Amino acid sequence: MSRRIDGNKHRWEVVKPFCETKNQQTKNMKTKDQIELTPRGAERRNLIMRTAVASLALVVCAAIGVGGVTLAQHAGKGQVKVTHLSQREIVEKLDGKDASATVKEVTFEPGQKDLSHRHAGPVFGYVLEGEYEHAIDDEPVKIYKAGETFYEPSGCVHRVAQNPSGKTRTRLLAVILHPRAAKEVTLPQKEKE
Repeated sequence: MSRRIDGNKHRWEVVKPFCETKNQQTKNMKTKDQIELTPRGAERRNLIMRTAVASLALVVCAAIGVGGVTLAQHAGKGQVKVTHLSQREIVEKLDGKDASATVKEVTFEPGQKDLSHRHAGPVFGYVLEGEYEHAIDDEPVKIYKAGETFYEPSGCVHRVAQNPSGKTRTRLLAVILHPRAAKEVTLPQKEKE
């Protein structure tokens, strides 16, 4: 019982307590099926669902990307290491044919050389680390340093490709444009007999 004051008169009456007991709270609660979603509640639920799906998609894509890099080509003894990073179809045509762009990372250990080769299309290169000694066809040998770029036209013979340093490795990023139908984008050059 509690005391309640009305005007000038004092009287006693029973007043419900402010808090309900645990059993009363449970009886008064609605289940999720009984709750009607307002338009605002539905929008919030949809936003949460879209965010969750987008997060899951991002995690899956990241896992696939890491897996792809893990499946990189590892060179045999004495060969340079070539890691296939990506291949995408592009809208531009190459010699009138549908084309793709392939991105590779090439790693040369100290003093390591690559065999003479050609590419199925033009190559744009970027030296990520170290120095790179490079010559195509009958052009003179050039040395490129980290941060520098180089270009190789379609079909030219890449006769010199090596790391001139005996102490540090060289890493390149190569973007090769090529016909979509090309099975190999790097073709070994047959040695002259």
